[in-house]
Amino acid sequence: MTANIDRTDRKILDILQRQGRISMTELAEQIGLSTSPCTERVKRMERDGVITGYHARLSPVALGKTLLVFVEIKLASKSDEVFEKVRKELLHVPDVQECHLVSGGFDYLVKARLGGMSEYRRLLGDVLKKLPVEAESHSYIVMEEIKETMALVVDR
Repeated sequence: MTANIDRTDRKILDILQRQGRISMTELAEQIGLSTSPCTERVKRMERDGVITGYHARLSPVALGKTLLVFVEIKLASKSDEVFEKVRKELLHVPDVQECHLVSGGFDYLVKARLGGMSEYRRLLGDVLKKLPVEAESHSYIVMEEIKETMALVVDR
C-alpha cells in the first residue's frame, strides 16, 4: 500500500535522503515550514514506515573492501521450501550486501563487497556449500563503479 504523502512530504524526503543529519530547523527552512509542523511530518513518515532509518555511508576502500562482485546463482531444483532455506542461509552472510530472488535465466542475484580475491573464493565456496540443493554460479567482478546510490526519485 502506498503511503499518503503530499508534495511537501516529498520535498522533505528528497532532502532527508541526501542529508540525513540535517537539523529539523534547517529542514523546515528549506521547505518553507516552521519547525514543529516539519518535525511532525517527519515523525509521521517514520511511524508509517515511509522513512525506514538513517545511515552513515562508509567508504569501502577505507575499510579494505575494494572488490565488488555480483554473483548469479541458479538452483538445480526449486520449491517454496528450497527458496526459504536459501533465504535463511544468505541472510546470515556478512559480506553479502544485497540478495534478490529474480525471474529469468537464474534464481538469485547477490552483491558482495570483499577485501580481495581470496575472500571472494571463500565466500563463493561457503555460499554454494550451504545451499540446500546443487547450484551453478556466474560471477561478475566490477572493474569500475560508475554510479551507486540508495536515493529514490521522490518528486515526480
